[in-house]
Amino acid sequence: MNTTAAQQHEVLVLGAGYAGLSAAIQLAARTRKRGNLRVTVINPYDTFTERLRLHMTATGQETAELNIPELLAGTGAYFVRGWVTAVDAEAKTVRVDDDRVLRYDTLVYGLGSVADTSTVPGVDDHAHTLNGPQDAAVLAHRLARPEGGTVVVGGSGLTGVEAAAEIAERHPELHVVLLGRQEPGAGMHPKAKAHLDTALARLGVDVRSGADVTKVLPDSVELADGTGIPATAVLWTSGTRVAPLAAAAGLDVDERGRVVTDGALRSVSHPDVYAVGDAAAIRQGYGVMHGTCQSGMPTGVHAALSILRVLAGKEPKPFRFGYYHTPVSLGRNDGVVQFTHPDGSPRRVVLTGKRAAKYKETVTASPWPTFARMKKMPASGAFWPHGGRYTRIRSTK
Repeated sequence: MNTTAAQQHEVLVLGAGYAGLSAAIQLAARTRKRGNLRVTVINPYDTFTERLRLHMTATGQETAELNIPELLAGTGAYFVRGWVTAVDAEAKTVRVDDDRVLRYDTLVYGLGSVADTSTVPGVDDHAHTLNGPQDAAVLAHRLARPEGGTVVVGGSGLTGVEAAAEIAERHPELHVVLLGRQEPGAGMHPKAKAHLDTALARLGVDVRSGADVTKVLPDSVELADGTGIPATAVLWTSGTRVAPLAAAAGLDVDERGRVVTDGALRSVSHPDVYAVGDAAAIRQGYGVMHGTCQSGMPTGVHAALSILRVLAGKEPKPFRFGYYHTPVSLGRNDGVVQFTHPDGSPRRVVLTGKRAAKYKETVTASPWPTFARMKKMPASGAFWPHGGRYTRIRSTK
């Protein structure tokens, strides 16, 4: 029997990334016939950001435009376009665009992370980021100028590696310099790292490990050893930060501003708030998880199931997650896939070359069939992609 809006349990999902959409679709699809729970997703844009393809957007390649309301269609979830500007965890309200206030009974906090441009002077003013499609498109426009020059990619993590390889492949007229404190692929098995190094060399990427950027200027970067590198453009991929909204709301956060959660992904200070994806500090037996699409979607699914168990008067089950792989694209026809132990440490199993590129593309595309499955999900279970397999979560009943 349907209830009135006043009697409905209001769930607000902040952020429509991989984790937020997984939570929203699971919740709405599993309860749409009950009428006693309403799910509302709040996001600044109505198009989904494929973070796994932003290095492609940054080099002028067209990617599919995915509409969030269309992804939610048929689930019963509502969509609100706007910027979340404040959360009041005591009043259980969220302010949107400073002129709308929405009430919640349960909050799913999934606002994600962005590149940390605050640690090095000049980065915020003079460097590009891959925080979203708009930022990536601005860089693509800059790289398309015909004068050539040097592009410095700050950060030798996997985001920096993928971006440097993509830029070098699409713009061979540019000199691409990849800067970082560590060598690219430092945590990989020697076979995987060797292939990564060979691919970067083949593409002409100038790798400079042990480099510490101290300042970014309009036309160069300064290093800790006193030297400088002239730069037509700088792309910053070193480190991430989260929005300060959780801390400002009084939620318990870690040193990086991520919401500290219990085993069921609830805030340890405010159990009516669930944190998912990059915005959450989720501890497993091997340590605090690092944010990836691989882990983000399962956190969204588990938060949804935890909410449903609590509403049914049951205790939520603890979240358990183990990593499976690290896929890295090295241009469009090359890549490396490092398979891992559950704690993220490398196994000896590695894919390279075109097979790895195809594998990475399959992983990148996997959320869309997964969301489609979620929308049709029976009440008896849920699925998420886990290294090319689907892991089944048993019923909340």
